Amino acid sequence: MNGNYSAGMSPLVQAAIDMPDARNREKFSISDLAEEFGITARALRFYEDEGLIAPERLGLARIYSRRDRARLVWILRAKRVGFSLADIREMIDLYDIGDASAVQRRAAIEKCRERIAFLKRQREDVDAAIDELEHFTALVETLDRRA
Repeated sequence: MNGNYSAGMSPLVQAAIDMPDARNREKFSISDLAEEFGITARALRFYEDEGLIAPERLGLARIYSRRDRARLVWILRAKRVGFSLADIREMIDLYDIGDASAVQRRAAIEKCRERIAFLKRQREDVDAAIDELEHFTALVETLDRRA
């Protein structure tokens, strides 16, 4: 895939379309996941080094499980909306406590609400900066016409 997904469609959505059988598979190679999600093998190794995914090893080959793939979906989705690796790790690790994901869902909801509030504040700042630049540009253009 590597960036060749449809305009406006996230790699995660495109991956589900391109590989509808992926959820039915038990094992994936590094190239399977890299291609499916449009990321590099280096990125997968980085997530492994960070302890976010834990593929099995068969000699030098990494063999990823359905669990690793599911965690990767979380990682990429959270990363795309600006969560830090620490936040991502916290949300993913909560999945392993064995309460049918209730704690993970509550933590994810809270973190998402915090992120939404942050992005809305950021959008207000960007809108204010755009307004200021538009006014300044208009002023400079007026002065330029007078000269």
